[in-house]
Amino acid sequence: MSVTPETLYAAVQAERAKYPTRRGAMLPALHLTQEAYGWLSPEALTACSDAIGFSPAYCQAVASFYDMFFLEPVGTHVIDICTNLACALRGAGEVVEAFERELGVSVGGTTDDGAITLRKAECLGGCSWAPVVAVDERYRERVTPGDAAQIVAETRNAPAARHA
Repeated sequence: MSVTPETLYAAVQAERAKYPTRRGAMLPALHLTQEAYGWLSPEALTACSDAIGFSPAYCQAVASFYDMFFLEPVGTHVIDICTNLACALRGAGEVVEAFERELGVSVGGTTDDGAITLRKAECLGGCSWAPVVAVDERYRERVTPGDAAQIVAETRNAPAARHA
């Protein structure tokens, strides 16, 4: 489903109809809003609040709890590297450093061309396959520092992510 700012209200109302309360539709509404705007800017949060019937502050509070929602602009692609205990013990720190070198940005940064944002994740839930890297929410398992160049090249050649 492709959502634009113009079609957001109707898309949120369709999602809202699936739930017994509007609170139950909050996460789908935030996903739809992020898809429409690319990130949850103050303007986007206001549009979400108008569609779901909660205040923009409430929408922001919910979104800020989850790392799948972007409260700042991100690149066309997002690479998340798990740095929780299992991944850390299996070399996530070195994986982070390899991606920083390959991309020329520090964690939290976006490449100059706006193509890729690099982030640390507290836990991606793949402890048995550590270290785990998520590229546009698709997991790569047992990633080594030597994999960074290939993953970055594949990501640069991939179609734009929807961030939803």
